[in-house]
Amino acid sequence: MSLKSQLVTPGSTAELAGEGFKPGQRVTLLRGTTVLNPQAWVADGEGRFSASVALPQDAAPGRHPLLVRVDSPDAAAVFTLKVSPDLPLQGASGFAVRDAHVVRGLYQSGYSAASNALFVTSAVGRPPVTQSELVKLDPRTLKVQARATPAPAPAPPAAAGQPPRDGGVYAVYGVGVDDANGNVWVTNTRQDSIAVYRQSDLSLVKQFPVGTVSHARDVLVDAQRGKAFVSATGGNHIAVFDAATLQPAADIEIASSLRGGQFTPMSLALDAEAGKLYTVSISSPEAAVIDVASGKVEKVIPLSNAESASGVAWDAGAKRLLVASQGSDNLLIVDPASGRIEHDVAVGAAPLNIAVDPVSGLAYVSSRASGNLAVVDRSGTLVANLDGGTFPNHVHADGKGSVFAVNKSQGENDPRGDRVTRIEKRAR
Repeated sequence: MSLKSQLVTPGSTAELAGEGFKPGQRVTLLRGTTVLNPQAWVADGEGRFSASVALPQDAAPGRHPLLVRVDSPDAAAVFTLKVSPDLPLQGASGFAVRDAHVVRGLYQSGYSAASNALFVTSAVGRPPVTQSELVKLDPRTLKVQARATPAPAPAPPAAAGQPPRDGGVYAVYGVGVDDANGNVWVTNTRQDSIAVYRQSDLSLVKQFPVGTVSHARDVLVDAQRGKAFVSATGGNHIAVFDAATLQPAADIEIASSLRGGQFTPMSLALDAEAGKLYTVSISSPEAAVIDVASGKVEKVIPLSNAESASGVAWDAGAKRLLVASQGSDNLLIVDPASGRIEHDVAVGAAPLNIAVDPVSGLAYVSSRASGNLAVVDRSGTLVANLDGGTFPNHVHADGKGSVFAVNKSQGENDPRGDRVTRIEKRAR
């Protein structure tokens, strides 16, 4: 049996959905000894039910274990209800914002200083994905300068007795810019692969074969040292490639520092000056520090109150590591030298990614579930909370004062979805 809930905030109504029960089973939910539904819910003929529970206005954000008790036959299980912070929008007048609808299915963006262009990836739907594009934009006007559709991907093996399956295309998700070689790297997450395109016209330079990087998520290029790094979210390592020859190098395996833990890398961040690569684990509360020159893991930093960490950024001005975690709804500001967490900031529900603007020193955090972009200064203060539209997915700084945000949509006709937004802090 299982129980699920949607976004829940203090004072809201938690919409619950249960499945895997026996038809006619009566379900009661308890917090401690307090019964939350005096009238038991009853599973239907398919063993499912839906219900709602009103939360008090003073419900504390965090994870609350609840007891699910059923009868006929008797059974019990623990369900964790996550209550996310409800942060009002504020501070929009301090920012200049421009946005545009470019293409459906936006995922990430990356800025090229050499080309003065913004590259965005898009992919629509689930496998087989047939609609995907890599798009080159003017960063000021957000007008399309070039676009490319990925090549057809090989069809996966059909199950016994089933008809052949469509392979779709090598849909693009993560993106990293290589200004030294004039390339754009992308991840083909669905095919466990990567590809390289030319910045100038988006012509395909190299399509790597299926299975090159297990569930390739993010890609980051260290142009100074000529290396491309790809997080293998389907494993415990970062794949490494020579950015000039496009040949694979030795993977960087990351062992968890926790007993029985598994380090699953997500986002990547680079301290270019010191030659350090950073990543965080979604499966364990940890961050890793990697020496780029040697490809060795220098340390794994335990992160208290980081659950399902996804986003990571490096603040070069403050020499601090920033971590956003979907499960704990927060931003951690960490001193990587000591491992000390200096600030723990509530930023919204299910934050995914972070970008640091070096001009203002502000960190921008995209919270997918609550639809906001939290803006946090180096003291850990939430200085603004901007409307991020439907499902904010990624943020990226150009290093010159602009931050680019992309969000996804709830469907083809969602006016607040699939937007590319440029945000700039207004001068006082």
